[in-house]
Amino acid sequence: MSASSSDSLPFIESAGRACRRRRSTRVSIAMAVLLGLTTLGPVTAAQTRTRADNAAQEPSRSDEARRPNVLLIVADDLGYSDIGAFGGEIATPNLDRLAERGLKFTDFYASPFCSPTRAMLMSGADNHQVGFGSMAELLTPRQRSLPGYEGYLTDRALPFPVLLREAGYHTYMAGKWHLGVKEEHAPPNRGFEQSFAMMNGGASHFDQTGIITFDADKTPMALYRENGKEVQIPKDFHSSEHFASKLISYIDGGRGDGKPFFAYLAFTAPHWPLQARDASIQKYEGRYDVGYDVIRARRLQKMKSLGIVPQDMQPHAGHPAWPRWDQLSDHQKRVDAKRMAVYAAMVEEMDAEIGRVVDHLKRIGEYDNTAILFLSDNGADGNTVLDEGQTREWARRHRDNSLDNTGRPGSFAEYGPGWAQVGSTPHNLYKAFMYEGGIAVPAIFSLPERSLRDALTRAPAHVTDVAPTILELAGVTPPGTTYQGREVAAMQGTSMRALLTGKRATVHPVFRRGWELNGRRAMRVGDWKIVQANKPWGTGDWELYDLSKDRAERNDLAARHPDKLKELVAEYDRYAKQNGVVDFDGLASRPGYSNSLKYYEDVNEVR
Repeated sequence: MSASSSDSLPFIESAGRACRRRRSTRVSIAMAVLLGLTTLGPVTAAQTRTRADNAAQEPSRSDEARRPNVLLIVADDLGYSDIGAFGGEIATPNLDRLAERGLKFTDFYASPFCSPTRAMLMSGADNHQVGFGSMAELLTPRQRSLPGYEGYLTDRALPFPVLLREAGYHTYMAGKWHLGVKEEHAPPNRGFEQSFAMMNGGASHFDQTGIITFDADKTPMALYRENGKEVQIPKDFHSSEHFASKLISYIDGGRGDGKPFFAYLAFTAPHWPLQARDASIQKYEGRYDVGYDVIRARRLQKMKSLGIVPQDMQPHAGHPAWPRWDQLSDHQKRVDAKRMAVYAAMVEEMDAEIGRVVDHLKRIGEYDNTAILFLSDNGADGNTVLDEGQTREWARRHRDNSLDNTGRPGSFAEYGPGWAQVGSTPHNLYKAFMYEGGIAVPAIFSLPERSLRDALTRAPAHVTDVAPTILELAGVTPPGTTYQGREVAAMQGTSMRALLTGKRATVHPVFRRGWELNGRRAMRVGDWKIVQANKPWGTGDWELYDLSKDRAERNDLAARHPDKLKELVAEYDRYAKQNGVVDFDGLASRPGYSNSLKYYEDVNEVR
């Protein structure tokens, strides 16, 4: 059975019983939801579409009058297979329950980096159109002089919270912003009524320490703003808990006027530095001593049982630039196992805070009228920030990265390429790359209206589809290319509401999407994809994959299908021209961050 093809696999199927695919009885998911039946197995895309269209009813006027609340939750650098609903062993009961209430996307795409994803999430437009042709931290001097590469969310963007607020919604956010650090680029000037924002790309989870320094004896400091004004965080700060508490306080503060709300909860977990409470870490200590290959195999088996991947799926087993588990020294194994335990603890703590917000919505009577959308901003992160500026030397001098202190305040650890590749199971590579491991992310969406429950879809969708979806739920029409007399980037995404409610089997008639960041590129059209990465990560040339048979991108078909390659390269060229992509020779191979090969050397220094 091959993956992700409309010809060989359904676009929508029961998630809880996907292992029963061989049964002869097939029940339409959309009909099952409408009739109150339990889904037994997959149906064809055409069956799902036809039956759902025939059975669907128009909402009543009373339904239209009570517009839904929307809770948008974004995890930071969460891997594709980390949470339980996508195959992981990490305890995520709240996200697992959300999956039972809604629809899991196996082919949901983001950018391979944090801020470009967030720019597309807010604007519905390509990142190059709205100021994030690259992350601000990685822009070269030549890029900074170009339109589309400003490093903040520009006025070309029309953030959808602006439109929601105009339409009578309360708009709240708490967590990571990463769309410009100045006050004029802060959430209040992008449509948010109440906000508590960590403005940078990352920070400590227990204090205000930042992540990149250019002075080995100067500790970087993260910038926080509440309603645009700079603030200091409290002494008992814990990032996931604090962000959830702030969001709850904003929701409570706006109650009583009958307005619906949009709430954006943007965790900084599980982004490095890896930090969690001791009690949470202890739950996972020793669990990862078995190493990369065993955890990958266990996850893959669970993914098959859940229907996330086909039964004959062969995973990408890890990039040859990096050692396998059995090639590590005993010391390296101990360090990496501990770091993964901390990472898992961070994910569990994040999940607990999601549960606290959801439970609060239930207590105040808003849960049944709240759409909940969850996704990660990119793939798992196997890169290192230590090559940036003087960060490595600063960490040596001023952080305690001993094995015993790993995960505690004052530590500054990443979990490296080995575990990131496990997090990407079954895909290739991780954050910063255009292979599936960098851009395919876990996504779970649930609507309060009559919608699919405990189901999964293989229909491809993209982060630019989120804004149009939320606006349609709110009954708001995007204005197009002009807003209040100024030119804005038109939303390029498509609403997913019809898919989420079982009225359609796809979001896009043909999924057509391009990517470019820091000189690495990709284009997917239907089930075919081209991708380019510098050596040693790729060949340096365009590679071609048939994702319907090879989602793990193990078999490059460029030489066997030159016409298809040429066709997709032309599609990419059109994408690049339409969105203002500017290429620079050598950009992808510049030293540092995603080209560093020093992770295990740094591990050797841990005591």
